[in-house]
Amino acid sequence: MSLIAAIDQGTTSTRIIVFDGSFNVVASAQLEHRQITPKPGWVEHNPLEIIEVIGRLQEMIAEKLQAQGLSLSQIAGVGITNQRETTVVWDRFTGRPLHNAVVWLDTRTHETMAKLARTCSKDAFREKTGLPIASYFSGLKLRWLIDNVPAVREAARDGRCLFGTIDTWLIWTLTGGPEGGVHVTDVTNASRTMIFNIHTLQWDEEICRQLEIPMGVLPQVRSSSEVYGRFAQGPFKGIPIAGCLGDQQSALVGQKAFTCGEAKNTYGTGCFLLMNMGERPMTSKHGLLTTVAYKLGPHAPVHYAFEGSVAIAGAAVKWLGDNMGLIPSPRDIGPLASSVPDTGGVYFVPAFSGLFAPRWREDARGLVIGMSQFTTKAHVARAVEEAICFQTREVLEAMEQDSGVKLRLLRVDGGASEDGFLMQWQADLLGTQVVRPACVETTAMGTAFAAALATGFCTSTADIETRTASHLAQRFTPAITEKVRERAWRCWNRAVERSIGWLDLTTDPEVEDDEHHPSPEVPRKHD
Repeated sequence: MSLIAAIDQGTTSTRIIVFDGSFNVVASAQLEHRQITPKPGWVEHNPLEIIEVIGRLQEMIAEKLQAQGLSLSQIAGVGITNQRETTVVWDRFTGRPLHNAVVWLDTRTHETMAKLARTCSKDAFREKTGLPIASYFSGLKLRWLIDNVPAVREAARDGRCLFGTIDTWLIWTLTGGPEGGVHVTDVTNASRTMIFNIHTLQWDEEICRQLEIPMGVLPQVRSSSEVYGRFAQGPFKGIPIAGCLGDQQSALVGQKAFTCGEAKNTYGTGCFLLMNMGERPMTSKHGLLTTVAYKLGPHAPVHYAFEGSVAIAGAAVKWLGDNMGLIPSPRDIGPLASSVPDTGGVYFVPAFSGLFAPRWREDARGLVIGMSQFTTKAHVARAVEEAICFQTREVLEAMEQDSGVKLRLLRVDGGASEDGFLMQWQADLLGTQVVRPACVETTAMGTAFAAALATGFCTSTADIETRTASHLAQRFTPAITEKVRERAWRCWNRAVERSIGWLDLTTDPEVEDDEHHPSPEVPRKHD
C-alpha cells in the first residue's frame, strides 16, 4: 500500500487529500457546506449534509486516482481532522441528528455560562481541563442543547442520546452508525470540551456532575493514532480510519513540531497559534489555553501545548467580500491591500464573536475606526489583513511570557498563509522570520502522519522527517523599522480598547432570549 489519506472537515468545507509515500499530494477534492445562521451570534451546520459531502468526495477521489493509474486499494489508512468544539447530538438507534451541529464560534451559550458563573469562578475548571469557563467549548454547548431542545433532553433521559464533536460523529457514522458504529474521540478533541481531565486523560465525573451532563452520552477517549474502525460502505469501504486530531493539533503535527518550544500558526476561518510544551502541562498566566497536543499511539506519551485562539481571521476576509462586497473573492484581498502603502490610519477589530485569547472579552464587538474622506476600500482591505497579524502578535507575546521561550521563527499554514502580503506583514509586525512550508495543507498532513504511524505506513516520527526532508519552505524576513512596528502596535491596541464593553451581556437583545427556540432547520435525510 503506497498511499495515505486524510479527511479535513473544516468550518466552511470538507476536503479529502491523498498523499504518496513522501507525503506529496497526489489527489484532492473539496466541497463546501451551508452555514446556517438562524439568529445573531448563532452558527449551525447540518451533520447529514457533511456526511453527504464526504460521500461525494470519496467518489471524486476514486475518479482522480483512477485517472493517474492509481487505486483506492492502495490507501493504507485514513486520518480525520476536524473543526473543534463544534457539537453534535444524535439518536444512537436511528442515527438521526437531534439538532443541527452547534458550531465552535456560536455564542448562544452566554446565558448558560452566566448561570455557571454564579456558582464558580471563571477558572474553576482550569487546573483539571487547562481551560477557562467560556462559551467557546463544547461542554457548555451540550448543556445548552439539553436545556433548550426537548428532543435532546428526552433522548438523554431515555439513554438514546450520543454526543460528540465532529470527529466523533464522522467516525461513528462512517464505521456503520446504528449498525456497529464506533463511538470514540481522541485526546485532542476531548481536551476541548471543558469536561475532560488533561492529566488523567479521562472524562471528569465531578465537572460532568456540576454541569449535569450524563456520562452515558460521552464517547470513549482514544489516542490520536490507532485503528478505530473501517469504512462500512461507499468507495472507501474496508479502509481503516486510523488517525484523529483536532484541526489545530493536526497542523502542529503536520508542521513536525515534535520538539518542546516549537510553534505554528494556522490561518483559517480563525487563527490558532500552538506551542509544543512537551510531556508536562503548564498553566498559563496570560490568557492562553493548555491543551493536549497529541498522543501518537495507545502506548505513546501525551504531549501538551499552549494555545491562543483568534476567532476571526480568514472569516474577516470572507466577510469583506460576502457581506460588504468590497472584493470579488478572498484571493483578491492581497493585491488590493498591497496597492496602498499603509492603512491611512484605519484600524479594524474583528470582534464579531467577542475577543478570544489572550483577552477573553465576550462583550467586545467589531469596529472599523480612523476613517476619513481619504479612506478607500484598499485601506479597509489592508486594515483587515493587518488585524489578522495584530491578533497573532498579541497571542505570541502571551505565549513567550508563559513559556519563557523567545521564538526565533514562526511556522505558518492554512489557506490564508498563501497570501504573500499577509505573511510579509506578519514578519514585519513580529520582528521575526515567518516560515511557510511548500505544502500549506499541514492540517490534513498531520492526521495523515497519525494514520501512517497507526498502520505501519511509517515507523516513527523520525521516519516521517526523513520522508519529508525534500519539502521546501519559503521564509519571510522583517522589512520595517522598530519605530514603525511599535507605532502600529500602539494604535491597534487603542482600537481594541474601544471595542471592549460594547455589548452589555445582561441586557442586550443579542444574548437575551427567554424562549430559546431551536433552529427551524430540519436535518435532511441521508439517502
